[in-house]
Amino acid sequence: MLSYQHGFHAGNMADVHKHSLLAWMLAYLTRKDKPLSYIETHAGRALYDLSDDFALKTGEAACGIAVAESWFHADHPYREVLTKIRDDAGENAYPGSPMIAANLLRNSDQIDLAELHPAEVLALRDAMIRYPVGCHQIDGWQYAMSRCPPDPRRGMLLVDPSFEIKTDYETIPDFFAKIHRKWPVGILALWYPILVDERHLPMISALKSAIPDGTLHEVSFPPARPGHGMVGSGLFVVNAPYGFDTEAAWLSTKFRELK
Repeated sequence: MLSYQHGFHAGNMADVHKHSLLAWMLAYLTRKDKPLSYIETHAGRALYDLSDDFALKTGEAACGIAVAESWFHADHPYREVLTKIRDDAGENAYPGSPMIAANLLRNSDQIDLAELHPAEVLALRDAMIRYPVGCHQIDGWQYAMSRCPPDPRRGMLLVDPSFEIKTDYETIPDFFAKIHRKWPVGILALWYPILVDERHLPMISALKSAIPDGTLHEVSFPPARPGHGMVGSGLFVVNAPYGFDTEAAWLSTKFRELK
């Protein structure tokens, strides 16, 4: 249950997909001068070194952010965070979703991050020590259920599990339906991997049935190395902000250029 370490995969094409759209949504939310809540269920360590043994072993960043960074203009919120983090932590630094959120949101916004893995939560707290965020060593599913609806009610929940527990595919649709009922105005975002065996399909079918007006965005990309099972990345977003479809469509064109 606690064997997953995202350091092996940081900066891969799935991160580019997930993090660029996350950054766009958070930047959109801050256009209004109203405080908001941001919650993560599986935060990870927030900051990664793409020159360490984890990243170099898989080489996923080399065919991920190293290829895709040029897609984004300097004023894109994703590119802005990448630049800021590298200025602060070195040219090989890569921000996870908590770091992206902390650098795009404001002091008036409430950020709460759940992470159960003991080593990851220690790294998370160390990385986020300069930011006004809550880092909680707790099961993220339980935390979200207890925390929602948050105060302020305006805001976003990111669910980004490793899917190393295969039952996640079966339990997520019911979880999302319950959270949506508890927090009907919240933006709920689920990231999931697209594997060669397409095991995500029943989950997506159930999510569409439970929340018919949810927005689905998927991209495909070549495997990071021969035999690698992940060939795409998906996001299911409830209450997607205005303009999300346009941003997602533009991103799809960039991923299609990879083939």
